[in-house]
Amino acid sequence: MRLLTGHARLAGVLGWPVSHSRSPRLHGQWLATLGVDGAYLPLPVHPDRFPGAVRALADLGFRGANVTIPHKQAAFEVCDVVDATARRAGAVNTLVFRDGRIEGSNTDGYGFLESVKDQAPGWQPASGPAVLLGAGGAARAIAAALLDAGCPRVTLVNRSRDRAEALARDLGGAIDVATAPPLDGAALLVNTTSLGMQGQPPLELDLAPLGATAVVADIVYVPLETPLLAAARARGLRAVDGLGMLLHQARPGFEAWFGVAPTVDATLRAVVAADIPRR
Repeated sequence: MRLLTGHARLAGVLGWPVSHSRSPRLHGQWLATLGVDGAYLPLPVHPDRFPGAVRALADLGFRGANVTIPHKQAAFEVCDVVDATARRAGAVNTLVFRDGRIEGSNTDGYGFLESVKDQAPGWQPASGPAVLLGAGGAARAIAAALLDAGCPRVTLVNRSRDRAEALARDLGGAIDVATAPPLDGAALLVNTTSLGMQGQPPLELDLAPLGATAVVADIVYVPLETPLLAAARARGLRAVDGLGMLLHQARPGFEAWFGVAPTVDATLRAVVAADIPRR
């Protein structure tokens, strides 16, 4: 049994609600495995009280926190300093309290890239064009990460073309907007929408135009294998589930708060996915 001392390092996840978050299980597994004197707590905070809650955590000696829905943009505003990842994403998902300052970053794009590299060995951002379905916060972070890592072109496909065009203007660079996914020649297809999530309609898309070496990724992880990923595997394509992004995006924050670099392995995946339906 792991016991806390008066020197324990504290962190947590801020959300409203936050009971659905798997971050406490994820970080708890790392804390136990690595023998860290620390704790990671679920922190439900109403949006009206978010700025004050963040400052209070810093005053109480917390090392930092993750930020989830609906606080990511509010977190950007409360920070004293934000890094390039947060500026590009327009949102913060990781807070570090250091030397009296609140520092913010966005590790979603990093987590996505690491997940694809992990589950589709040999893939690199420069492998070819990417097609992203959706134009929300996750699409912004992933598109920015892909472009910054050398992806030659990103195309956004969204029900609201205006929203996709606004995102393209914000990000700049080699980014297009289309009404239908240009899959012919795409090296990567990413679903950043909620379609395919448990309780949501499936994402219906003909994957036939994709080449044999293309990678299909879904940021949805409930269920682990969405209809999109099942269709990709049925065609012999490499499929990347959304759980990997969740696991990898947590690594930078854990290292900053607890002073140890964690790893993502099969045991961690099994612990976090224990109650997630396969399909």
